[in-house]
Amino acid sequence: MRDNSSATTPLPPVIPSSQPVGLWWGLVGVAAFSFTVPFTKVAVESLSPLFIGSGRAVVAAILAAFALALNRQRLPRGTQWVRLAVVASGIVVGFPLLTSFALTTTPASHGAVVIALLPAATATVAVLRGREHPPLAFWLITGVGGLAAIAFGSLQSGGFGQLHWADLLLLGAVMAAAIGYAEGGLLARELGAWQTVSWALVLASPLMVFLVAVSVAQQPPSGTPVQWLAFAYLGVVSMFLGFFAWYRGLAIGPMAQVSQIQLVQPVLSICWAGLLLGETLTWSTIVGGLAVILCAGAAVRVRMRPASTQPAPAQPAVLDATKSLQSAKD
Repeated sequence: MRDNSSATTPLPPVIPSSQPVGLWWGLVGVAAFSFTVPFTKVAVESLSPLFIGSGRAVVAAILAAFALALNRQRLPRGTQWVRLAVVASGIVVGFPLLTSFALTTTPASHGAVVIALLPAATATVAVLRGREHPPLAFWLITGVGGLAAIAFGSLQSGGFGQLHWADLLLLGAVMAAAIGYAEGGLLARELGAWQTVSWALVLASPLMVFLVAVSVAQQPPSGTPVQWLAFAYLGVVSMFLGFFAWYRGLAIGPMAQVSQIQLVQPVLSICWAGLLLGETLTWSTIVGGLAVILCAGAAVRVRMRPASTQPAPAQPAVLDATKSLQSAKD
């Protein structure tokens, strides 16, 4: 074949790889997400958790449909729809609904500590999804982080072995979001960052519209202007605009390094809970939060360590290209 043959010419990725840019985009997304838990806590004071969890997705889906139509985005193809369903089940359905119900009975700062497991959970899903073989230390530290979150929830629920149902919902929300983040980060390399979350929102919209109708029939929504503003933030920023930045950061990558920025999110959320909601920070919250955050950070760093020891400078580019081709095949 000739050197300029289309069969040998590498196709440019949808999103170029540039680590510092990816980290900055990730930071913008995390800053937007850090208000999610406190504002959800504000909204559930009067609005139904089912309405909040599903209604915010409907608001975001309307914005997503307009954005896709105005930019004349092509439809996803083949297995991309299946992968979008995985993304939607995690970030559109699972995380919003589970956190909304959990925060009806638990403080926002408590929820932020449990959700601090998300970076380690995202790294774990990325490991399983990419069929990686991290060192044993990765699994040990991840396990310790999970136990730290469970111990924190147990202590604040009255003792070990007495996890409140809200903690189980929060742990389920963490796993749902981790799956959505990891798969969405990979899919964003093919469809684009905002396109991925937009298609996921549109795909889940029929189910979420149905749930909104059910919630309105059960409990007509009624809240203060502040609570409606909190709901609007959840729908427009937490559910839509924040993902523009977050998925772009994950797609630019490297995903493991960008996911570390999530370690800032629980710290910010706990601060917002104290400043905006007047929640008192107890020593158990501070110690529990630090333990979970440190374990999550250590797990992500241990997973990254083998990739940082590649000898030849050209190797990372070759590995990235191989991973991109493998992702396309999957």
